[in-house]
Amino acid sequence: MIIYRKMKAEDVPFISRLEEETFSMPWSADSFLRMIEKEDTAYFVAEESGRLLGGCGLFLIAGEGNITNVVVAPEARRRGVATGLLTYLLADGDRAGLTAYTLEVRVSNEAAIRLYEKFGFVSEGIRPNFYEKPTEDAVIMWKR
Repeated sequence: MIIYRKMKAEDVPFISRLEEETFSMPWSADSFLRMIEKEDTAYFVAEESGRLLGGCGLFLIAGEGNITNVVVAPEARRRGVATGLLTYLLADGDRAGLTAYTLEVRVSNEAAIRLYEKFGFVSEGIRPNFYEKPTEDAVIMWKR
């Protein structure tokens, strides 16, 4: 059974390594450690039988949530882990009184875009050259 919970300091090395393996511009372990200690952030992990499967995070800004990270280990993909993480993150945000959520995603990341659309996110614009390595535009998505 997969459980979802707040990220702890001992989770950071795995999540940081997973980001390095997954993204061209990963967050550092120090960045994650700083984020999980702040009051205006919420970071979560998925765990199964004591093994981490992925994580996600959110900045809380003026009643809105900016989703910053969603990452799932390759061997855990296509098992609903990202869906579970987002469900958990959005429920936590709703409990905190958030009224809207936003995120950026690479224009070429069709799987992620479809996942976000499943949660009611819609494209509201493009951020040109938002990503590096390779340079690529980002779709700005909102759920209001």
